[in-house]
Amino acid sequence: MNPVPLHYVWDYTDVDRAFWREHLEDWLPRRVFDAHTHVNEPEFCVEEMTDEKRRQYWVNEVGEPIGAADAERCSRIVLPGREFNCLVFGHPTLEFDVEASNAALARACAERDWYRLAVTRPQWSVEQVARELDQPKVLGVKVYYALISNDPTSRDKHIEASIFDFLPHAQLELLDRRRAWVTLHVPKAARLGHPDNIREIKQIRREYPNITLVIAHLGRCYTLPHAEESLPQLADDEGLYFDNSAVLNPDVHRFALDTLGPGRILYGTDNPIFYMRGRRQWHGRTYVNRTNHPFYFNRDREPPEVEAGYTLMMYEALRAIRQACEALRLERDDVERIFHGNAERLIASRQKA
Repeated sequence: MNPVPLHYVWDYTDVDRAFWREHLEDWLPRRVFDAHTHVNEPEFCVEEMTDEKRRQYWVNEVGEPIGAADAERCSRIVLPGREFNCLVFGHPTLEFDVEASNAALARACAERDWYRLAVTRPQWSVEQVARELDQPKVLGVKVYYALISNDPTSRDKHIEASIFDFLPHAQLELLDRRRAWVTLHVPKAARLGHPDNIREIKQIRREYPNITLVIAHLGRCYTLPHAEESLPQLADDEGLYFDNSAVLNPDVHRFALDTLGPGRILYGTDNPIFYMRGRRQWHGRTYVNRTNHPFYFNRDREPPEVEAGYTLMMYEALRAIRQACEALRLERDDVERIFHGNAERLIASRQKA
């Protein structure tokens, strides 16, 4: 069959169809809820990506925005025969008009019955955040340290910020009163395990217990050492949740499931980024992405016959989750919880509040 255009430079090919049939079709639940996916109409971009920033970090090269219509089309292609729903939010960056992106996504979610998080800035008043929470299909907010202020030369100007620098207490008080959902991308080069992150997450849970707090990307624990040093410190808080988006390492998935339990982990893709074709390799506390496109970050290429076998990275992540579930001999009900049950339960609890 001919390749089907997917997103950006990526197609859906016979390699992907074969991978789906072999590794995923008979295992993946019939319902899939993606709790971490980005939808942003390209027209709301207000600052073009520079080559300087592309060379700094691989996400800057592959993070091309995807609009709602294309996101819906792509989900049908990559998850054939599945009932799909999602929790979407725009790109948490000042390279986009945040207010306009939120408004457009509100309309898109109403049309598709998707759920949404509003991207918010720390400078916003409580009243402005409240107006976002009042919109249809909004469960809460997506916060990120890059929203503190813009730096045209770097995405990580504020990476060492305190969580409270981009999720201030006044907003937390409102979110607690409204029993809102917060998806938190933790700061710090040291990732989740940095002592400040652990302390501040525990403080949020203690002082704002009505918030549904979801730590994105398993706390950016993409390697096993990062997971081992951080997740056990938060394992005893059964009201704290994690999404597993962007994690491709089966050992990390296994450790997270074993440490936190399947009732606290939500499936997420971090798409459109992980429509990228390729694979990830780990070396201690670092990782390398391999792909078949000549990006700046992809100078150390693998042989053509290896690249020819690359599938979508979201498929590699799904296989890694399967490997972890099978290694732990999880019951089928637990697999269903990861892929849709946990998110549906949290949404239902908010709607009853």
